[in-house]
Amino acid sequence: MRRQTVIAYWLIPSEPARSFFQRIINDLARSYDAPVFEPHVTVHVGADQTDAAAKALEEAARECKLTGLTPLGIDESDEFIKTLFVRFAMSAELRKINCIIRQATKDSPQYELKPHLSFLYKNLESATRSELAASITMPFSEIPFDSLQAIRCVSPTQTAIDVEAWELIAARTLR
Repeated sequence: MRRQTVIAYWLIPSEPARSFFQRIINDLARSYDAPVFEPHVTVHVGADQTDAAAKALEEAARECKLTGLTPLGIDESDEFIKTLFVRFAMSAELRKINCIIRQATKDSPQYELKPHLSFLYKNLESATRSELAASITMPFSEIPFDSLQAIRCVSPTQTAIDVEAWELIAARTLR
């Protein structure tokens, strides 16, 4: 698969969920020699357009309100960026944010929105991933999200070096 530079649009959890997720990410990164990253749900991935990214976040922040997502469970996969993650139910507000960003950036609708928040980016054996997934208890029935970020990154992200190279392009707060 060809790798390219893209802009990923993230929804960022608010407190206390943000600190809860960051603790899990930090602990797993330390235990498995994996990269540390900010907790986020990717709402869109599109072309590398800095000006369009800032405009898209501005529009989304103006038109969308604080949103909450319902966790459906902890899962694991053999995909590097979805080693261990919490799946979320789709919501109308999440679809709206995705649509606003996609239209503002004039990106194609190729990105498939599957709301999740990753805890770990690492290639691990299936048994280890399953054991880790079973060990995490979600203390929230709904996770609040209060801000958006645009991150320049390489796609697909495949290594810790790729993660460490992520660059924040723009950020906006939802009201």
